[in-house]
This record gives sequence, structure tokens and C-alpha cells, in this order.
Amino acid sequence: MEASPAPERHYRYFDLLMAAFICILLCSNFIGAAKQTVVTLPVLGTLTVGAGVLFFPLSYFFGDILTEVYGYARDRRVVWAGFVALGFASLMAWVIVSLPPAPNAFMAQFQGQLEGVFGNAWRIAAGSMLAYWCGSFANSYVLARMKLKTRGRWLWLRAIASTAVGEGLDSLFFYGIAFYGIWDTHDLIQVAVLEYGLKVLWEILATPLTYALVNFLKRAEQEDFYDAHTRFNPFSLQS
Repeated sequence: MEASPAPERHYRYFDLLMAAFICILLCSNFIGAAKQTVVTLPVLGTLTVGAGVLFFPLSYFFGDILTEVYGYARDRRVVWAGFVALGFASLMAWVIVSLPPAPNAFMAQFQGQLEGVFGNAWRIAAGSMLAYWCGSFANSYVLARMKLKTRGRWLWLRAIASTAVGEGLDSLFFYGIAFYGIWDTHDLIQVAVLEYGLKVLWEILATPLTYALVNFLKRAEQEDFYDAHTRFNPFSLQS
């Protein structure tokens, strides 16, 4: 007679982290993704960047924490949940923009504004979804593998290295798909390269916070997962 499988552990903070991750993912992709802004940096001067760079790195920050504490398989579920949420939000944006506006002066003006913000939603959505999928899984995979290789040491190195790989793929796919042919090519390359550097810098500066949250969660959840026997197939939802 086969033994019944052990019940899956319940974690106090996992659902909250997943909700925060998905909220940041949706907001950063739909509120600030299409806007170019300028920042003034020492030595580099005034540069053009996408406004989403202020908040999007938080998704990789949470991805690192989820993988470090709960493991690749549980982070994989979060990535897929975010993917589905992003897909639904993109579909909703397309439907809302496509619906005929009411025949009044306010809606005649508002429809144009709505199309200006969300009219490119299909390209932003395609770029976001592919970039997010590739970047998030690459980030989680690299961190989980490095944790095994380093025997759990040097979290700062694992977090920065995994983010560098994930954000590199993310920037490549997102800007290439979402804005090629819309933005000037020079601006596109400048924004993509600059944002990649800023995202990695964001991860470096956030290292003390990463340590604080990881240590808190490991104590609170009594968990420090090592993916020694994990199947790293991104299409599987099994551990």
C-alpha cells in the first residue's frame, strides 16, 4: 500500500510576497513603461530613461528573496501567476481601448488619451511577457544553482549575478519588441543599456535590505530551501 504524500507546508508570508510581486509587475509594466523621462547623474550628466526603471527592479528583488527562502519551484509558481496576470491585464487593456466610446465631448477627448497610454499595449504586453518570462526564470535558476555551488554562502554575489543575467535578458527582449521602430534607435539603445546598468545598480544598493528580509523570513518561516532535487523545467508546476 502506497504511503500518502506529505502535506505541503504552509508559509505565513509567501502569499503576501506573491501579491506584492504581481502588483509591482503589473504597475511597472502599465503605468510607467511607455514614458521616457530624464535623470541627472554624476559624471554621466542628463540621460533619458524609461520611467518604469524606478519600480520594476523590485520584481527581481522579490524574485531573489522568494527563490532564496522558498526555492525555485515555489518561485516558479509565482512567475506563472504573474505571467497570467500580465496576460489578462493586457487583454483587458485591448478590450477597453477597442470598445466604442460614448458619443459625448468628454469621451471624444478621453478616448484619444486612453489610446495614447494603452494603444501600444499589445507590443508592450508582448515584450513584457516574453522579457518577464525569460528574465524571471533565468534569475531564479541562476540564484538557485549558485546557492548549491556556494553551499548557501555569498548571498550578495548570488543576488547580483542572477539579477545581472535576468535583467539583461529582460531589457533585450522588452525594448526590442515593445519600442523598436517607435522610439528613435539611438534613444532605444541608450535607454536599454542605461536602464540595465541602473537595474543592476539598484540590486547592489538593495543588498542590505535583501539580507535583512531574507534573514527575517528564514527565521519566521523556519525555511532555507536548497534546490538539490528540484526539476528546473520552467513549464512544470511540480516541485
